[in-house]
Amino acid sequence: MHEFVEWPKTRRLFRDIVVTEKLDGTNSAVHISTVSHAPAFGDFPPGSYSVVVDGTRYVLTAQSRKRIITPGKSTDNFGFAAWVYDNAADLVHILGEGLHFGEWWGQGIQRGYGLDERRFSLFNEARWWAVDEDGTSMNSRAEQSDLVGQVDAVPTLYEGPFDETAIKVILRELDEEGSVAAPGFMNPEGICVYHTQSRNVFKVTLDNQDAGKWEAA
Repeated sequence: MHEFVEWPKTRRLFRDIVVTEKLDGTNSAVHISTVSHAPAFGDFPPGSYSVVVDGTRYVLTAQSRKRIITPGKSTDNFGFAAWVYDNAADLVHILGEGLHFGEWWGQGIQRGYGLDERRFSLFNEARWWAVDEDGTSMNSRAEQSDLVGQVDAVPTLYEGPFDETAIKVILRELDEEGSVAAPGFMNPEGICVYHTQSRNVFKVTLDNQDAGKWEAA
C-alpha cells in the first residue's frame, strides 16, 4: 500500500541572499553547553573539555567536518581542538552556548593566505554582529578579549535580493583585488551564497571547477 507523499513547498528564487567570502581552510565547529544541558553521557561527554566561567561550568567539544576531535597528533585537525581547549574560557565568553560552525584557516592550512597565525571565522556573520540583551555582541566581546584577531566572522560581500549580476561583479572583484578576509592575498577561493528563504548555502569558486561560469559572455 502506497502512502501519500507530499511535494515539498517550492521556494522563491528572488529572495534575499547573503554572499560571503569562501575561505580555503578546514571546516570546524565548537559546541558549548552548560553541564545541565550537556549530552547524556554524564557531565563530561567523550572528547569534551570542561571549564568554569563566572561560577558556571561549561562543556566544550571541538569537531571537524566529519568527527569529534581532541588535541593530539592523530586526533586533532590542524590544531583546532588544542586551540579550543587552550582558549575555552574566552570562547565561552565570546560565543556563548550553542553549536558554532566556521572555518579554521591560515598558516599551514590549504592556501595559508600568507598569514603567520590561524583564525576561526564563523559562518553565521549575522549572529556575530547581533547585539544581545546585555548590549554586547560576539564581535564586541572578541575585541575585548585575548582572542582579538583570532576569532571573527567570514566577510560579507553582498546582502540583498538574488542578483546574478551582483554575484558576477563580486567574483570579478575578488579575482582582481584579492581576498577581503586577508587583504593582499591574491588567490582567494571564491564565495558562498546563503539563500535566506530556502536556508541553503551554495558556493562558486574561482578555480577550474567554476572557471568561466561567472564571467560575462
